[in-house]
Amino acid sequence: MHHTIMHSSSRTLKNNVITFFTMALLIFSANSSGAEIGITDKSIRIGGVMDFEGQSRGLGQNMRKGIIAAISGKKVKGRSIDFVTRNDSYSPSLTVEATEKLIDEGIFVMLGNVGTPTAKVSLPLLADNDVPAVGFFTGAGLLRPGVGDVINYRASYVQETAAVISSALSSGVAAEEICAYVQNDAYGMAGVAGIKKAIASKRGARKITKLLDQILEMEGNNPLRNNIGPIGVYQRNTLNSKSGYDSLKHWEEQQDVTCKLVVSVGTYNAIGRFAGYSRYKGDNWIVSAVSFTGAENLKTVLNEFGVNGGVVMTQVVPSLDSNIPILEEARMKLGNDYGYVSLEGFLVGKMLISALKKIEGEITRDKFLAAIRGEKFDLGGVKLNFRNGNQGSKLVTMIYYNNGEYRTLKKSGWKQII
Repeated sequence: MHHTIMHSSSRTLKNNVITFFTMALLIFSANSSGAEIGITDKSIRIGGVMDFEGQSRGLGQNMRKGIIAAISGKKVKGRSIDFVTRNDSYSPSLTVEATEKLIDEGIFVMLGNVGTPTAKVSLPLLADNDVPAVGFFTGAGLLRPGVGDVINYRASYVQETAAVISSALSSGVAAEEICAYVQNDAYGMAGVAGIKKAIASKRGARKITKLLDQILEMEGNNPLRNNIGPIGVYQRNTLNSKSGYDSLKHWEEQQDVTCKLVVSVGTYNAIGRFAGYSRYKGDNWIVSAVSFTGAENLKTVLNEFGVNGGVVMTQVVPSLDSNIPILEEARMKLGNDYGYVSLEGFLVGKMLISALKKIEGEITRDKFLAAIRGEKFDLGGVKLNFRNGNQGSKLVTMIYYNNGEYRTLKKSGWKQII
């Protein structure tokens, strides 16, 4: 009997020990999975999907350089920031592939992705996996507010196009003299929405806004948007300007007007070639471009096609020669790579670090988002305000390309160039 009791006790003890170790293992597993994805004792793993090999590779390369310059050597709670990037050649199908790979590998947030059509496919994937999308290089409305947890640094394309158009209108350009050459997708249509917003209250604009609505409402992949209104479109990742150019000439003939300003929303290769083609055909239209086009890369293409002036660009970063502390640091760290796109990458990297440093205790995505939402930041002279939404900056500046150089363009300067 005594033996049986001992046997029973040892069996109970054995079971208790097994239960204890099982529980300990479960608790350990819970804790290790409870450590947020992408966070280890030594590093914070950040992902980025950009164009390094396609038609817009200059943008991806410069965004990456700017981010790396900002985070290099920096530590948060004793952890280094590892920036792991993948190429998507500005092609949505490759974006999906690259995004899924990074999610599977385990990233804390996705940072600085380049492009609107690419964001359109990556945001739902990131949302499904609770990965915040931070500082993407696009001003499209689909990120304002966007699917999932989206944090934007920059002003929107609507704000950029509205700034350039309102400057032209206040210098005497009529609503029907404002035309556009845009990429035939969500990116280009963000620009068309900006035009609509900017001219809506102007005399004679009702007929134009109806045509713009017709263009905006068209769906599908590469719909037939040419020859409807003051808009010319080109297909993404192609460089043929002719059909979009012909659409603008059709508008001029139909309305008996001249496109004094052509607002462009596209990539530097496409817009540079369009400007070259229109000059070759004898049109001296002022061509404007949004920040995404990439000033440095656009300049190279304009020079290649013999265009030495008549181009206005909006930017969402301060003037490059500004003396504010963060720009002095960016100039020092980026050296010859310092420019509009790399500066935006640098600001996005700094925004990330500032938010991470505000976190108390364990680093989690929820705490990271809480450190930004509803808050204000001063990144060494660049002020961000997230109290009214998920976009920190409304800054839009303008530069004018003339005699092979960019110069700051003030509102009053429009009278000389139109």
